[in-house]
Parts: sequence; C-alpha cells; structure tokens
Amino acid sequence: MWHPKNSKELVEQVRQMHRDGTADEKFHSTSAGGYLRDAVYGANDGIITTFAVVAGVAGADLSATVVLILGFANLLADGFSMAMSNYLGEKSNRDYVASERAREAWEVEHLPEEERKEVYDLYHAKGLRGENLDKVVDTITADKKLWVDEMMIGELKMIPDSSDNHPWKNAGVTFISFLIAGLVPLLPYLAGAGAQQTFPYAIIATIIVLFTVGSLRTLLTHRQWWRSGLEMLGVGAVASGVAYAVGDLLSRIV
Repeated sequence: MWHPKNSKELVEQVRQMHRDGTADEKFHSTSAGGYLRDAVYGANDGIITTFAVVAGVAGADLSATVVLILGFANLLADGFSMAMSNYLGEKSNRDYVASERAREAWEVEHLPEEERKEVYDLYHAKGLRGENLDKVVDTITADKKLWVDEMMIGELKMIPDSSDNHPWKNAGVTFISFLIAGLVPLLPYLAGAGAQQTFPYAIIATIIVLFTVGSLRTLLTHRQWWRSGLEMLGVGAVASGVAYAVGDLLSRIV
C-alpha cells in the first residue's frame, strides 16, 4: 500500500503541477509497470531457485562441476519455463478481455436499448438521479467506444487494456532478469575452486543480490524497502535451507 512520507509537501507539489498544466503523477503505475513487475519477480525467482539448487548440491557434498551442471540446467530450463508461463498467461488474459469486449460491442450494436438500460442502472446504483442521470447516460451512449468501455468496467469489472505491453516482451523481460539474477550463485563456482570452499562466497553474493532485488519490489508495492528486502531474504533462506537439508539427508541415505 502506498504511504507517502511527506504527504503535505506532495499535495502542494501535485497541486502546483495541476495549476501549471504539467501534472504527471509519477507515483501512479504506468504501462512500464508491467515490465518492471516482470523484471523484479523474474529476478527474485531466478536467484532463489538457482541458489536452492546450489544449496542442495552443497548439502549433498558434491563437486563444483555438479553444481555448475545442475545450476545452469536449472537456470535455463526454469527461466524458459517461467517466461513461457508469463507469455501464455498474458496472452490468454488479453485474448479473454478482447473476446469479452467484442461481445459487448455486439450487444451495443444490436441491443442498444437493453445496453442503455444497463448504463442507466449502473449510474442509478451509484446515486445519480433525474436530469443528471439522464445527461450521464446520454453522454456515454453517444460514443460507442466510451459506451463499450463503460460496460467493460461497470458490468464486467474489466479494465480495458490500453497498455503498450506485449506478451512476448513480458516473457523476454522475465527470462533475461531470471538469467541475470540466477547466475549470481553460480559465479563463484566458475573460478574453479572446490565446492565446499566456494559455497560461502555463493551465500554472500546471493544474500546481497537477494536483498537488493527484494528491496526493488517497493517500486511496485511502495512498502518500506528494508522490509521488502528482508522478506525476500527470508523466503530465499527457507527455500535454500530446505534444499540443503534434503541434499544432506539424501547423501547420507544414498
């Protein structure tokens, strides 16, 4: 939830911008917010899942070569899987919204009286009455695009998609951020040292990047940066601890 630290100063700043006709309320999310979301959460998943693999291999006391093989296999496979899931999810949602919009457009075209009555009922339920209600209904139904937009929002509770985001771009951002962040736990092993000697360095690198990426979530959630960082660090620690314990247990059994 967004809580401005200095609301009085912000109010005066935005008020002046409105007076000047240059109001650009940057604290609101824009179309870039979708890509930012994909980047932040892709990076979070990338570093957590890859380090979990590293921790599991370390718990099993396997070689650095095994760490790199499993780590990179996970990095590429999970990164691709997550990106494709993002792509399919975004595309399915867009297709669904487009389908519902086409249905509403057809109803406005072929059932104008019934659809006009729905607009009337929507604003009547909001408290408008008499001449004001009639004016609002007349204004909305005079423009078919506005009319369909209103039915999408008021009746179907769907926000018409006006962003510049594209599913394949969302998928690409997710994949790249997943790879970059997920590569961090593997970098110390590329130096060629033994697995056990290298693992502490992988832990340190992962903690730093995990906290940093977790803190970046505040760009979306507007929460305290240190709390978001610690929260993501905690999730990563639990996932890695479980993986290490399982690797250690299996190495003893097998």
